[in-house]
Amino acid sequence: PETALTAARAAMEFCRQQGYQVGVAVVDRAGLTQVFLRDRYAGAHTVDVATNKAWTAASFRTSTLALALETQPGKPMSGIRSTPRMLAIGGGLPIEGGGTVFGAIGVSGAPGGEADEACAQAGIRSISEAIEF
Repeated sequence: PETALTAARAAMEFCRQQGYQVGVAVVDRAGLTQVFLRDRYAGAHTVDVATNKAWTAASFRTSTLALALETQPGKPMSGIRSTPRMLAIGGGLPIEGGGTVFGAIGVSGAPGGEADEACAQAGIRSISEAIEF
């Protein structure tokens, strides 16, 4: 949990530096929440959205932004959008090290999926040395 907390704090701090109030979830590889942090003025929706982004990234082992592109209407994978908890918008990233997915991080509350993803990337960068073998 300490590494998850470090990642969540770093993601939140990066968002704060950009002027965003967000929620950040870190889940283990099974998609179970390890840490959740929410800025005081982040919207109530950020709790579920950040958690579901993290769950999606862990479950599908890919970024939710990439998944959003691959599951557009008319694409072969579009049907998976109806999977419960699956959220195909930017802001969720798997946490990988040494070829293993350890979990994922999800961010919600910045203006758009790309901004959420940048915050999530900052969280992962903060723990990169701890998760590499």
